[in-house]
Amino acid sequence: MSDTQSTETWHAALHRLQRDGIPHVLATQVTSAGSTPREPGARMVITDDAIFDTLGGGTFEWQAITAARACLTEQRYGLRLEAFSLGGRSGQCCGGFVNILLEAFPGATAHVAIFGAGHVGQQIAKLSAPLPWQLHWHDSRSGAFDGQYQQSRLHCYSLHDATQSVAALPTNTHVLVLTHNHDEDYALIAALIKRDDIASIGLIGSDSKWASFEGRLKRQGYSADHIARVRCPIGRIHATKLSNKTPYAIALTVVTELLWLTDTPSNPNIRGLEPQALRTLFDEHPTTAS
Repeated sequence: MSDTQSTETWHAALHRLQRDGIPHVLATQVTSAGSTPREPGARMVITDDAIFDTLGGGTFEWQAITAARACLTEQRYGLRLEAFSLGGRSGQCCGGFVNILLEAFPGATAHVAIFGAGHVGQQIAKLSAPLPWQLHWHDSRSGAFDGQYQQSRLHCYSLHDATQSVAALPTNTHVLVLTHNHDEDYALIAALIKRDDIASIGLIGSDSKWASFEGRLKRQGYSADHIARVRCPIGRIHATKLSNKTPYAIALTVVTELLWLTDTPSNPNIRGLEPQALRTLFDEHPTTAS
């Protein structure tokens, strides 16, 4: 993998990556003893293909980058402490010792695809803006997104072919189908249920619309298991008896449903660094060079 060494500072990169929902690691030198390239407080940010700022260079920095990328690859998010003896593990001649705190961030916690930029789709996009989701918004109408949407983690696409658009979706995407055209909705549903790696599929519409779609899917040979993956209408779990049918109200129920669907319990084994471990660390390796 080739690295891009950016001139962007670590704090500017951290802000941008957090805003855009891109997985990254913040590496912070928390202690030093003896001769070290940099002092405690030095930081760098690492992604899969780029590094921002430096901890001083040399073999130990390369090892810190490797450890950070292992966290991203293995999706081990949270805190991790790495120790480097600059004469042992790192093969450097400084003779000092550093501890590096790695904070791995997952970026966006979920991918959500919205097919349709009508009134309900617009409200869903607005309500989703503060949430840590990557939004993939599609519409087949010219000018559907003109000048309205500048929010981070939002990507707008022109929908020309349902099969191609569905094929381009990331793995484990949660999909909402609510276009202005029933035939377009059907083509999307037919393409989506063929992908076993789609996290969830929701379709806007009435019971009669779904009965019509279900009948067509059965006649075209789709299995009951594939058809059962579709939720219709979306938001029903929380709005079975909802009398308010405004776009905003519908969008609220849909986003609430998505919160339940996208919620991933945290790993109970990842609890950060124990206070006693930190006290021992700082007692054994003071921050002033000897």
